[in-house]
Amino acid sequence: MTGPHPMVEIHRGGFVESRHGGHAVVCDSGGTIVEAWGDPDAVILPRSAAKMLQALPLVASGAARAAGLGPRQLALACASHQGAPLHVAEVGTWLERLGLRAEDLRCGPEPSRDKTLRFEMIRTGQRPGRIHNNCSGKHTGFLTLARHLGTGPDYVAPEHPVQRACRAHFEDMTGAPSPGFGIDGCSAPNFATTVAGLARAMARMAGAAGRAGAAEQASAALVEAMIAHPDLVAGEGRACTLLMRAASEPVAIKTGAEGVFVAILPQRGLGLALKIADGATRASECAVAALLVRLGVLEAGHPDVARFLNPPIRNWDGQVTGEIRTADRFG
Repeated sequence: MTGPHPMVEIHRGGFVESRHGGHAVVCDSGGTIVEAWGDPDAVILPRSAAKMLQALPLVASGAARAAGLGPRQLALACASHQGAPLHVAEVGTWLERLGLRAEDLRCGPEPSRDKTLRFEMIRTGQRPGRIHNNCSGKHTGFLTLARHLGTGPDYVAPEHPVQRACRAHFEDMTGAPSPGFGIDGCSAPNFATTVAGLARAMARMAGAAGRAGAAEQASAALVEAMIAHPDLVAGEGRACTLLMRAASEPVAIKTGAEGVFVAILPQRGLGLALKIADGATRASECAVAALLVRLGVLEAGHPDVARFLNPPIRNWDGQVTGEIRTADRFG
């Protein structure tokens, strides 16, 4: 068993102030590990980095087609969005088409992560709703699948047919039974896997285009939707959106809480997964940027890459007091 590999350092005043280690794996579409750092067999909860896998039964079952969903809705089903007006309007229209309301979502209310909208809601006395939750797109996808299957409304229950379908697709794509699950911030089960298993699933999605089979066609549709609509996957200023826009080739990038990131590279048939051991977002954003630069997908000098790869640390007076950078022998 291997410990976390040094990945990211925080420098201040000539000193290494903090270090972040982690695990990362790059797989090809055949499931072979191409490169690895740390322990590929480290068991993790992928959190929101698994949303594409959770959306697979929505498409593979025929529910998305029956509901007339297009790429925008599929991108939202994979999203951890900002709850900005764009996202709220899109999810609201989707729910309306289903004849449902935001109260039917099981993700819980969350203040919008869009500052302009959040402050406007505070000024006007509006309470945060479930539709503002960053997972409301995923949950509307769950509701769409539940309606298609003719099942009950408690779609986040681990034994509900929606979650059984999610687990079956998750285990098929990762290539191994999940050892269990935790309950995510949005109340849905989040199935555990290894870092290599998560990378394998992303690689299978990367190589799905043109292949027969419901899961393959669903994978290709979801990846295409994410790449076509990076603004819906996350939002302005967010790493997923900015790095997808900055890429020199099509790539789907998705973050998860507690330092998880994945990337899907369809032109190369590669999948990437990484987990920062201490869960730090600043480290996971730096590490995924470094690995995608290493793979030639991103240019280190692009301003939207540099802001995550090597950002300055400023104090309250605006002075540069340090920087975040990759560790030696990584990236």
